[in-house]
Amino acid sequence: MVMMMKQIRISDNSIYHKQQFSNIPHLTAKISNKSLEQLEREGVFVFPELLADSEDITKDQMILQHIGDNYRTHNVMGFIGYGDERLVLTSRFSDKKSDYFLHYMLEQVLDFPNIVDLSTSANQDDRLFHFLLFLFPYYLEQAIRKGLFKTYIRKNYNDSNVKGIIDVPRHIDRNTPFIGKVAYNQREYSYDNYLMELIRHTVEFIKKKPYGNRILSKAKNEIQLVVNATQNYSAFDKHSIVEKNKHSSVRHAYYREYRALQRLCLLILQQQKHNIGSGARQIYGILFDGAWLWEEYINKLISDKFYHPRNKGGEGAQRLFEGGIGLIYPDFIGRDQISRLIADAKYKPTDNISGKDYLQLLAYMLRFDAKTGYYLYPDSQSVGDVRLRLNEGVKYENNVKARDDISVIKHGLLIPQNADSYNIFVNQINDNEIKFKQILLGTSCK
Repeated sequence: MVMMMKQIRISDNSIYHKQQFSNIPHLTAKISNKSLEQLEREGVFVFPELLADSEDITKDQMILQHIGDNYRTHNVMGFIGYGDERLVLTSRFSDKKSDYFLHYMLEQVLDFPNIVDLSTSANQDDRLFHFLLFLFPYYLEQAIRKGLFKTYIRKNYNDSNVKGIIDVPRHIDRNTPFIGKVAYNQREYSYDNYLMELIRHTVEFIKKKPYGNRILSKAKNEIQLVVNATQNYSAFDKHSIVEKNKHSSVRHAYYREYRALQRLCLLILQQQKHNIGSGARQIYGILFDGAWLWEEYINKLISDKFYHPRNKGGEGAQRLFEGGIGLIYPDFIGRDQISRLIADAKYKPTDNISGKDYLQLLAYMLRFDAKTGYYLYPDSQSVGDVRLRLNEGVKYENNVKARDDISVIKHGLLIPQNADSYNIFVNQINDNEIKFKQILLGTSCK
């Protein structure tokens, strides 16, 4: 019997009346006022890993926050399900018919194959599964940067060179009558362990998919390391390896990337046959941090002209004062030392850029002696650039006036609206990217 899916589609960072969720009452009750950390524990996959890579989402942020008669959405996109109910969260900068913008950012930042359409209800659960597969190379690369995972394992031996604890029952079973061998167990520090075997099983599973080789080609070197390390791999051991990993979560803080990879592998291997859809009475889905995607997408566009410090990754840390005081991480620092630019990626409309946003960017401009700062934001309304000149003087002295040498510019990348197909959207946004970079960096950036 095929279930009839009940689905609604909403945008991130928006407010909706609770009546709009009447078609998915059970899912709404399950996720309302629950933090992303809680939903992660219940089966939802959040990318990037909470508190590890994302600057803008936190463990206490919610998908749906109940406020009076309304629900407020936050800075995440994707979809989430419970039984036969689905909630699709799109970008507020996309049009109302599709979410090509999210797909395009995923394609640019994570090199996702363009075979997924979150805005289509048919086979939504298959699309979730595809997302999990496409994320595998990214998580594998992040984990392998820490080196291969090594831990103690228990190995069974039966020879005359006893080095561990004698296994009496196995010894009696295998060495009666006595033939000079002793059955014993020994703990060894090894790369070929339960987690590396889980990763290997996931690799072999993805290989069998029609698009598997394309997915895995993004991490060829890392995959070869995994294959070389798992000499005891056997396809028949998959169930036991999965069960071992379910009860042996990676706990060491140094290997947090492996903990995320372990969880992804378990989702892939367990949900290949069940747990996604099929009336499963549990929450499931995948959510993406819109602000993180936007910042990484902008970095793809301008990385040749800008440094890109990363707060959570600890890359490119800067200091406000001598003596290592005042840790700061500007989004983008121009590489041109003569005409230094500072830029801040903001996943918000131009009218929402205000207050503390200004103070932060101006502080960065002062620190790096930059005369011009930029806010780089998605523009779905064709607003155009807005230049804000810094004031000088004091109101009490009636001498306030705009300076000509220091300014902040709100510079939007125009997001195509109402494109008839994804290919048309891509062509349009490619043209807009060229114009975006020309204004920001000059015509030499073509």
